[in-house]
Amino acid sequence: MKKIKISSEVDYILAILLISFSVAMATCADLGISMIVAPAYILSQKLTFLTFGQAEYVVQGVLIVLFCILMRKVKLVYLSSFLTGLVYGAALDLWRLVIPHFNPDITPPGSLPMALRIVYFILSMLMTSLSIAMFFRTYFYPQVYDFFVKGVSEKFGLDRNKFKICYDAAFLLISCAMTLLLFHSFVGVGVGTLVLTACNGVLIGLFGKMLDRFFVFEPRFKKLAGYFDIT
Repeated sequence: MKKIKISSEVDYILAILLISFSVAMATCADLGISMIVAPAYILSQKLTFLTFGQAEYVVQGVLIVLFCILMRKVKLVYLSSFLTGLVYGAALDLWRLVIPHFNPDITPPGSLPMALRIVYFILSMLMTSLSIAMFFRTYFYPQVYDFFVKGVSEKFGLDRNKFKICYDAAFLLISCAMTLLLFHSFVGVGVGTLVLTACNGVLIGLFGKMLDRFFVFEPRFKKLAGYFDIT
């Protein structure tokens, strides 16, 4: 079967829009958001002068510093991952502003009927996994969360999907510690967070195989792609 060609640049844009939309949807469902974005959400709930997207800048900024330490080098092009995070954060805040169900000032998280919340949660879980699989197939660096997985796994020759599962588990522990320390209760972390921790890595792998079966991702600007060698 002939595969459909998609430019890496289009794949990158679609991935940003999709993942920001899915995170906004998961926050609306309020059944537990991804363990990866939970620290930023918890921080935004504690420091109310920060939006969710702005809190993402803080967390991803810390993570990119840790990434450079592990890589034992600092390359200017690494900062493009943080730039992706800036675009993602802005898109996240925009989705939460323009869609009434996602806007916490109009529809407080968890206020929708349970059946709709479950549908939103499942859709957000699938879209998040698909968007990350899409990020892994473009030469542009994904937001720092996923770039960290991609870069470290390639640097040290680790199985990406297995490393992603361990990475998710570590973020779950960090999220739980933050919410208990700051609120003495679970904020943003719920049953859905546990489901995501268990399923996210597996779903990303499945979506990756599906994408590779039907599509081929090729950079339109090949010279530009050459500047994005991680190692």
